[in-house]
Amino acid sequence: MTQPWIEGRFESSALTTTVEQAINWARQSSLWPMTFGVACCAIEMMCAGAGRFDLDRFGAGAFRASPRQSDLMIVAGTVTYKMASRIRRLYDLMSEPKYVLAMGACAIGGGPYFEHGYHVVKGVDLVVPVDVYIPGCPPRPESMLEGLMRLQDKIKGHRIAKQPAAEGASWLGNFGRPGTKVDDELPLPHHSGCVKEEGGKLVFEHQKVKPPKDKKTPTADRADRAK
Repeated sequence: MTQPWIEGRFESSALTTTVEQAINWARQSSLWPMTFGVACCAIEMMCAGAGRFDLDRFGAGAFRASPRQSDLMIVAGTVTYKMASRIRRLYDLMSEPKYVLAMGACAIGGGPYFEHGYHVVKGVDLVVPVDVYIPGCPPRPESMLEGLMRLQDKIKGHRIAKQPAAEGASWLGNFGRPGTKVDDELPLPHHSGCVKEEGGKLVFEHQKVKPPKDKKTPTADRADRAK
């Protein structure tokens, strides 16, 4: 992840890289989302694809109407038990490799319906494997772009090579062997804008919810009212 995918550049017409890095670059730069929205978070997904935020900058603006042509599912909204089987069917119809973004609190863990909504799935990861979670209710389009870039980092770290064979083994004997794939490289954490507080007094004046004041006992309250 720390090495650039272009390893060398000669003159102005030649560059060198590996097949693995070239494939990962092509995959991360040509994600085709499925035209698929579950609930209200889909409005934010539409905004991300509009002209102001311009999802095409990341190569992910070609929304496809068929799961056969899609490799990215953005689950944007509340997933009910009735809809879960449809989502799983669409996921199975998508082409490999395929990725899933869980967008919004409802898709991640059930949202406000977690406790009392008997009809809501408590997280879409119970139905399909999720690659990146985008929290929020609803998350803004910038949050979706952040999640998309984190997915691109995950694709960049994918490895297709096999682990080397044991020492002393012949080359002909290793050719075509099943082997074990090299573990994927985990993306490095990015700065998300959170600033660590280094002591000092927290500021609450800008919040609607004020910090709790010192609580008094009922006896002290009656004494104050008597005065």
